[in-house]
Amino acid sequence: MSIIFATISILAITAIVYLAQDFLPFKVCAICAGVAGTWILMFIGMLSGQLLTSDFQLPISILMGGSVVGIAYQLERRRAFVGVFSGKLVFWKAIFIPIGFLAVYELVNQKWLEFGGAAFLLILFTVLLFKSEITKGKSAPSDVVKELEKKMEQCC
Repeated sequence: MSIIFATISILAITAIVYLAQDFLPFKVCAICAGVAGTWILMFIGMLSGQLLTSDFQLPISILMGGSVVGIAYQLERRRAFVGVFSGKLVFWKAIFIPIGFLAVYELVNQKWLEFGGAAFLLILFTVLLFKSEITKGKSAPSDVVKELEKKMEQCC
């Protein structure tokens, strides 16, 4: 029954966010909002005693794991803005995703100190990687940037 609740919630929140896109001041992935919104609501329900932990812990864990991968994907998409090299990106994801899984495992088990430690490691590791790439100076422009520059030169 809990997975049916989760599925309906994901669909409902996704639809609401999708329909609200034109009115939001920022761009939001509707399905990401549906998944994250669902596990957040279910987790709050579990913490408040409104939802049975034994019934909702597994679907919450699955959805949280999906959010970890989604966050990694969103950060990967932004790598072009900070010049992260693909080799380092693979290394970063190989660390980020397992630590992210550890963080959500600790969160769903309500081990707050362990969750805080894992979350701190995630943030620290990500900031250090992206900051080091920014402070090294401009990396080689991506193929997309090179192509745009070439088209602009040929324009006039």
